[in-house]
Amino acid sequence: MNRSIVSLWTTLQKAPAREWASYRSAMAAAFTSRIAWGAAQRAWGTVREAFMVALPPSLAIGAVGFVVAVVGAPSGAAVLDASHPAGTAGPADPATFGMQGVPTLSQVPIVPAKVGVLIFSKTAGFRHDSIETGVAAMKELLAPTCVVEATEDSAAFTPANLERFRVVVFLNTTGDVLDDAQQQAFERFIEGGGGYVGVHSASDTEYDWPWYGRLVGAYFKTHPAIQEAVVRNESKDHPSMAGWPAELKRTDEWYVYRTNPRSVKGMMILASLDESSYTGGGMDGDHPTSWCHEVGKGRAWYTGGGHTKESFAEPLFRSHLKGGVEWAGRRAGASDAAPPAAQPAPAR
Repeated sequence: MNRSIVSLWTTLQKAPAREWASYRSAMAAAFTSRIAWGAAQRAWGTVREAFMVALPPSLAIGAVGFVVAVVGAPSGAAVLDASHPAGTAGPADPATFGMQGVPTLSQVPIVPAKVGVLIFSKTAGFRHDSIETGVAAMKELLAPTCVVEATEDSAAFTPANLERFRVVVFLNTTGDVLDDAQQQAFERFIEGGGGYVGVHSASDTEYDWPWYGRLVGAYFKTHPAIQEAVVRNESKDHPSMAGWPAELKRTDEWYVYRTNPRSVKGMMILASLDESSYTGGGMDGDHPTSWCHEVGKGRAWYTGGGHTKESFAEPLFRSHLKGGVEWAGRRAGASDAAPPAAQPAPAR
């Protein structure tokens, strides 16, 4: 086998730790080493297909290495650059060296792998008729960047299964929905760097699980009738509040909470209600309705909105949810970290 191909294959075997930077340098080395035009075309085709299905970087790199190693450089094929025939030095800048029909390496698109999101909507108490609407809406708005699964089966909360996801959404859950073993698995998932998103009655869930109470930030107490209220944007730079005006009138069922999450150390209040704008506020004028914080290496984000079906059709509420998932999908203390790719379901 051509020595340059062996060298490339060796480099590609080490690539997972270096991700895309190694892919670029390895492919640049291949071009410099005078891999034949036909082999390069086949390798590029494989790379392109790998990108199109959004494979994780390490798998895409391995696919390229396999093709190059197997097909090799066909005899008699034209070299990459007529000015550098076989046996002579390659181009001075292989990273920007192109060929007709094949993009230069600097032009190769980096398509991030999709993030795994689990939507959990089991109810052991009151059941909102907006759950199905909410699940469909979240699947739609997250589809471009996430692999979304929805379930009401608590059996999904095992260590092996939760490893497939970056964020778990509690969408209008109520009551005791997880047993002790499932609770422990979820605690490890969050503390180890996973993300939690709670929507509306996620705060009306698991009252006898103290860890969950700290995670969600505050438990539900009561609520007045569905009505319009003024929502104040307290964190305009947060991704879940981007695009929201300083004050927004919207209609929902506005929860009163047993405690004020503003008093929790490390809590960021994202939005609050102007209690003078509606009746039944019940929190002495300081009424948070959305907040977030870090939990171990993970993150937790909550919104009190989402009781009505109409909520999930509102553009600003949809962007609110999407921004919450995006924020929760990044590990604590590393806001620029890219969430890992979704993984296939474990064999049962």
